[in-house]
Amino acid sequence: MQMEAVSTPVGVPSRYLNWTPAILGALVATALSSILVAFGATVGLGISSTAPTWRDASAALWLLSGLYLIIQAALSFGMGGYIAGRTSVGLTAADAAEVEHRDGLHGLAAWAVAVVLGVALAALLGSATLSRSNGNAVASRTSVAEPLLSYELDRLFRPARRAPANVEYSQERAEAGRILLTSSSHSGMSSEDRAYLVQLVAANTGLAGADADRRVDAVIASSEAAISKSRRSSVILAFSVAAALLMGAVIAWAAAGIGGRHRDGAPMPHWMGPPDPAVRYQRGS
Repeated sequence: MQMEAVSTPVGVPSRYLNWTPAILGALVATALSSILVAFGATVGLGISSTAPTWRDASAALWLLSGLYLIIQAALSFGMGGYIAGRTSVGLTAADAAEVEHRDGLHGLAAWAVAVVLGVALAALLGSATLSRSNGNAVASRTSVAEPLLSYELDRLFRPARRAPANVEYSQERAEAGRILLTSSSHSGMSSEDRAYLVQLVAANTGLAGADADRRVDAVIASSEAAISKSRRSSVILAFSVAAALLMGAVIAWAAAGIGGRHRDGAPMPHWMGPPDPAVRYQRGS
């Protein structure tokens, strides 16, 4: 019994996907995306911020920031996909559809590598920031509520009289911050936690019971509004990132096909304009 040899189609290289053009396109896409994101953050187009003044931002600014994130992703992945398709090795004798598919695959590979690089860079920056901010802090004296509710905690422990210079409220702030985070839950802050918070404020600020009670109510309402706005901005950020990545994959595929057409001297697709009658080139011939 004779075994039939599996033949490679004519014009198809042994390595269907060349990683050098894909990595080159991914590096260009990541670099361009970093520049555009930094520019957007400089001019104030940010999805979220830990600054208390961010709470005054309108919904229009949130939407504009999300739209800018999608546009920069389209430009970055489009450039990366084009370079991946333009620098890949062409097929000398293959069907035009096969050429388009292979070029698009290079663009998709560039998109995937760029996404992985972006996630890795974001994780490194985030871990470096956390380690720098918590390097000298004790776990019991810190709280995840501190960046979000720092202004509310300042108001909560603002003394009735000027406090001595050596007074610290680190542990009390952390405990109060964790309690304030429960105000955004479905059941809200429990009466027991609220009563304890009133006692904590009265003991550390010197306020009378009624004044401490009113301050706690005001801070709880402000904390609920701050957490609600933070959740909305997080939803917009997640949707914008997902839309940008999905659109980037499509644009990278299409841009790689355009780069492959420029590489082969082929006419552009019909959706980019009417074909030039002087061009009689046929791909794969």
